[in-house]
Amino acid sequence: MIEAVSCGGVVIHRGKILTLYKNYKNKYTCWVLPKGTVEEGEDFKETAVREVYEEAGALASAVRYVGKSQYSFKIPEGNVHKVVHWYLMSSQSFHSRPQREEYFVDSGYYKFHEAYHLLKFSNEKQILETAYEEYLELKKANLWGNRKYY
Repeated sequence: MIEAVSCGGVVIHRGKILTLYKNYKNKYTCWVLPKGTVEEGEDFKETAVREVYEEAGALASAVRYVGKSQYSFKIPEGNVHKVVHWYLMSSQSFHSRPQREEYFVDSGYYKFHEAYHLLKFSNEKQILETAYEEYLELKKANLWGNRKYY
């Protein structure tokens, strides 16, 4: 079993969530949250911020750790067990630019129910629910957008 660790973000701006559309040779097509592999010397938060920028072109700040998801898949070299650490993140604009090299062909910010139904994977939907509840709690307490808080 090959172990892999990634980090990603549930990026929110004005109540809307950033999602990416991946299209790999018209075989693997789906909407996902931005995430990617931890590089040497990075902590999880740094990885999440970097991957959101690389995959979506969005400048975002990590607000709070919201949990992890796990899944397995097969590659020619064997079975991979992947753990993804997720952060609730804040962006200051709706700007995004999908990373074509990673087969992302579209990106955008969507209302919660739209993003939830766009996402393909149940583990990402669950993380989205957790992160959005955190966002609503911070907003209710007037802490969302307050840089002193995070």
